[in-house]
Amino acid sequence: MKTRPHPAALPHGPIEELFPNLFFVTGTVAMPGPLPMRFSRAMTVVREGSRLVLVNTVRLDEAGLQALDALGMVTDIVRLAGNHGADDPFYKERYAAKVWAPTNAPYVPGFNAAAEPYFEPDERFDASSTLPLAGARAILIASRPSEALLLLDREGGVLVAGDALQNFAVTDAYFNWAGSFVMKLMGFIHPCNVGPGWLAQCKPPAQDLRGILDLPFEHLLPAHGTPVLGGAKEKFRPAIERAAEKRS
Repeated sequence: MKTRPHPAALPHGPIEELFPNLFFVTGTVAMPGPLPMRFSRAMTVVREGSRLVLVNTVRLDEAGLQALDALGMVTDIVRLAGNHGADDPFYKERYAAKVWAPTNAPYVPGFNAAAEPYFEPDERFDASSTLPLAGARAILIASRPSEALLLLDREGGVLVAGDALQNFAVTDAYFNWAGSFVMKLMGFIHPCNVGPGWLAQCKPPAQDLRGILDLPFEHLLPAHGTPVLGGAKEKFRPAIERAAEKRS
C-alpha cells in the first residue's frame, strides 16, 4: 500500500439538519487532470446518541470541523461509491474512526483499478453485513468497482447514494466554469438522475438497477446534488428504468 498526503479542505457550506439526527453538507471535489474541473459533492452525517457516522466523507475546514464536533463524536465512516473515499483517511486519522467500505471497491487514485491502493478500510461490507447504525442496511450493486446504497429505517425510508443516484437540477456555487461546461455536456445536470459517468464506466447490471425500485424509501440523500425529500423513489423511477434498459 502506498499512502499519500490528505487532500486539502475545499469550499463547503454549513452542516444542515434535514431530519432529527440526520445532517447534510455540500462541498467541492477537484478532479485530477489538466482541466481544472470542480463541482459539488455532499456528505451525510447520522447521529445516534453521542456517536456520529459519516457517509460519503467530505473534508471540512477548521470551522466546519468545530461544527461537526459540536454534534457528537465521529466513530465510524461509511464509504458508498467505488470511486469516492479520498477523505476517509483524514477522518480516520483525526478521530480514530472505523472505516467501512464495500467489497470489491479498492482505494486507488483516479479511476485506475490497477493502481496500488493508498488506503485500506477496517471493514469490508456486503448486503449481509451488520452496519454501525441501528436499522440500517447496505445494498450492493455489482458494478466495477462495486457501489453501495445505504438504507436508513427512519422518516419513511431514507436512501443515501454515492455515484449511482444523483440530483443536479442546476449547477451550484461549487462548480467552476470547466465543471459546469463538462457536466452539462455529459448529461449530469438533470434532476433525479442515474449518474451518467458511473453508468458508462462502472457498468452496473440491469437487475441491480431495477432492484433499487424494490427498496422502501421516500427520501434520497445523494453524494452529488441536493436532497430529494418526499416521493424520491417515484421521482427516480423513470431514470432508473431507462438506465436498466440500457444495461439489458
